[in-house]
Amino acid sequence: MPKVTVRPDRPATAPPPEPAPPKTRRRSRRARASAAEPREFRSLVSPHTLNTPRGRLIYWTVLTCVVVVFTAVFVFPLYWMVTGALKTPEELAQIPPGFFPSSLDFGVYAEAWEQLDLGLFLTNTVVYAGGAWLLTLAFDVSAAYALSKLRPVLGKAVLGMMLSTLMIPPMVILLPAYLTVKELPILGWDLLNTPWAIWLPAAANGFFVFLLKRFFDSIPRELLEAAQIDGASAGRILWSIVLPVSRPILGVVSILSVVNVWKDFVWPLLVLPDGEKMTISVGIASLAARMPQNVMIASLVIASIPTMVVFLLFQRSIMAGLTAGSLKG
Repeated sequence: MPKVTVRPDRPATAPPPEPAPPKTRRRSRRARASAAEPREFRSLVSPHTLNTPRGRLIYWTVLTCVVVVFTAVFVFPLYWMVTGALKTPEELAQIPPGFFPSSLDFGVYAEAWEQLDLGLFLTNTVVYAGGAWLLTLAFDVSAAYALSKLRPVLGKAVLGMMLSTLMIPPMVILLPAYLTVKELPILGWDLLNTPWAIWLPAAANGFFVFLLKRFFDSIPRELLEAAQIDGASAGRILWSIVLPVSRPILGVVSILSVVNVWKDFVWPLLVLPDGEKMTISVGIASLAARMPQNVMIASLVIASIPTMVVFLLFQRSIMAGLTAGSLKG
């Protein structure tokens, strides 16, 4: 019978392998700690409290009060202006003032239109605002496109100098700008009492260039490179590709440029001394001393209507255009 030897370092029979533990997803230390500890809400009122009837009642009461108060604060000056035009001069001088006019006589608006010649002033202002809008789109869009897509050698330095002008108070550059308009450098032209005195300063706006450049930066470069491969020039790309996809920001720049010219007072007062070429704000101020107070207030209401209509119609475009291009993703 053969002799069987067993090595001391190896067992005669190998033990069965132990079953592997089931694979579980490891949780981080923060996850384990958050599961072990009660959840904390970093807010003034927890969601559990808001889900109760008492919490919902308090929430909606506070929200309604805040909205009503803020709305009243912003709308009250407009209400006071509209109702002030319907009051008589005696009611306007009354102390304490009344909140409601004694009678609703809207004829004061027609009187203000005729006596202050608001038709002429409105026409002048429309011409100034329209020309400033066209020049702003022409110069600022071209500058922003060049800084964003053409990448000139000193593009960053030019953009930095443009943005630095936003830190200078307008009153500081008022005198240099007036002297520039009085005698245009190199050409020596006198632009006073001409629309160019309004159009050129309005077009030189570093804030508009910055807004446009940020939006142009968000346009995919592959789209422009594909147009270049097809043989499109830089001008063709700007006109056929960049401008159609930039309608939101172009709408914002257009609205802001028109409103800036419409509401401006100091600059038109300096560069347009001729009474036949004044804007509506300067014209009303120049004739206010010779008019009853209610007539003057009525003229202010008429002058405010165009800008209020523009804002109510395009408020969504303003907010969408200001946030467009701010995030890439």
